[in-house]
Amino acid sequence: MKNLILASTSTVFGGSYLDYLLPELNTHFEKAERLVFIPFARPGGISHDLYTEKAKEAFDKLDIEVVGLHEFDNPKVTLEEAEAVFTGGGNTFLLVDQLYKFDLFATLRKRIFEGLPYLGTSAGTNIAGVSMQTTNDMPIIYPPSFKTIGAVPFNINPHYLDPVTGSQHMGETRETRIAEFHQFNTIPVVGLREGSWIAVKDKTNTLKGDFSARIFEAGKAPYELETGSIINFD
Repeated sequence: MKNLILASTSTVFGGSYLDYLLPELNTHFEKAERLVFIPFARPGGISHDLYTEKAKEAFDKLDIEVVGLHEFDNPKVTLEEAEAVFTGGGNTFLLVDQLYKFDLFATLRKRIFEGLPYLGTSAGTNIAGVSMQTTNDMPIIYPPSFKTIGAVPFNINPHYLDPVTGSQHMGETRETRIAEFHQFNTIPVVGLREGSWIAVKDKTNTLKGDFSARIFEAGKAPYELETGSIINFD
């Protein structure tokens, strides 16, 4: 019984960290008194301690204690015993590298498929897909593999951006980048706009939040999926 919230971002414009998700998180983590935070993605290169403090401030509003995974001598045992887990955003290459370095992917995947309440934002959402190959991040480090948890049978492109009408930017759009991915891969991709998230309950993946998602399948034209819809590629 999988139980995940996979959010495009931790912070929407004009808001504070996780505030737009707090009502959803209050229900999602209602049985948890203590949450393990995975700070390995380190946005902007901040320390694990500072990143964990940021998560603590948000979850204080829900009366949930937060501990950083980096604080423990045996992180694998910590994940095995965790009541709930949150993986924050940052650089997906770094996050994946660290999870492989400490041999945590198998344990995290096992717990997620057992029903562990999980929250991912940005990079933490990327790792729930089949692979990390549709991240927007710079490859600042070379992980042993691009394969990730596979908690959902598709990839996610967080912070998905639409082309801006009238823009003079001549670089590739997100849609172009995903089309490049589909030249060599058949994994579907969900372009997840900021302010939206995917609620995973066992085998049902529901798009939630304020916006539709842009859906990409190899060999097909991209299309929109309205919020409240089930994401299904069968």
